[in-house]
Amino acid sequence: MAITLAEAKVGMADKVDQQIVDMFRRSSLLLDNLTFDNTISPGTGGSTLVYGYVQLKTPSTAAVRTINSEYVPGEAKREKKTTNAIIMGGSFQVDRVLQNTSGAVDELAFQAEQKIKATANHFHNMVINGDTAKGGFDGLKKLLTKTENELTSQVSLTTSAELDENYNAFLDEMDALVSALDGNATMLLMNNAMLIKLRSIARRAGYYERTKDDFGRTVETYAGVPMVDLGKYYDGESSKDVVDITEGKTAIYAVSLGLDGFHGISPQGNGVITSYMPDLNAPGAVKTGEVELVAGVALKNTLKAAVLKDIAIGA
Repeated sequence: MAITLAEAKVGMADKVDQQIVDMFRRSSLLLDNLTFDNTISPGTGGSTLVYGYVQLKTPSTAAVRTINSEYVPGEAKREKKTTNAIIMGGSFQVDRVLQNTSGAVDELAFQAEQKIKATANHFHNMVINGDTAKGGFDGLKKLLTKTENELTSQVSLTTSAELDENYNAFLDEMDALVSALDGNATMLLMNNAMLIKLRSIARRAGYYERTKDDFGRTVETYAGVPMVDLGKYYDGESSKDVVDITEGKTAIYAVSLGLDGFHGISPQGNGVITSYMPDLNAPGAVKTGEVELVAGVALKNTLKAAVLKDIAIGA
């Protein structure tokens, strides 16, 4: 069975829970478009959220043979893999006096929204940089390392002059990136600095468009494919780009979303997102609220995602 956040919302009776889901959807174009395979069940006494699947690593091939000859055998290669859903979110506290005197700004709603944004940003970070060895799930950086879909840029885009001079060469690299996918690219994932560069290149080439989605968000596209700024995450000390810039170089990830490609994983039912909002009329001066996202990602086919790395954009 598969479910999107929009479908999960429909199955919720509580209006507050529905609003929380919509907040998650607004905070992340990726989360809003991911399909979740909601089949994880820890079982009786289970304490882990493991998702097992078969990954297609090399597709089968076809060839031509002559009369009285045999085909050279060639098989598709697949591999059994597992990944984990993880529990993300947090709690927040609001004094009832502050809530009752918050005026135009609902303090409880504000704190919930900020916690949701932080959780969505943490999910973004895991999607790119996650590692099961560090207690999360494997992200695209690890999943694509040393695969044929790990491409390296040879073009510098550090200045406006270089954009004018090199944008055609970079268009060729972008063609190679999206063509590396088995099927159409659904999204291009990057940081804001890279999005600014790609927007400029798309404008020069006539590939740039911008539209509004159902939430009123501006969605920018490169040749019809949404360009998504995955933003920053806060590590407890400072904010860092999800798709990092190291020594002036960064990356663009292309994904094909779907259950046969790159998709989300979650527990059975509609429990991908859960919220716990306090009863303001109950005793207790300090009210505690919580929001929680239980999710991970899986790459069923290694040709359903690709990365163009080492793109020189400057500091």
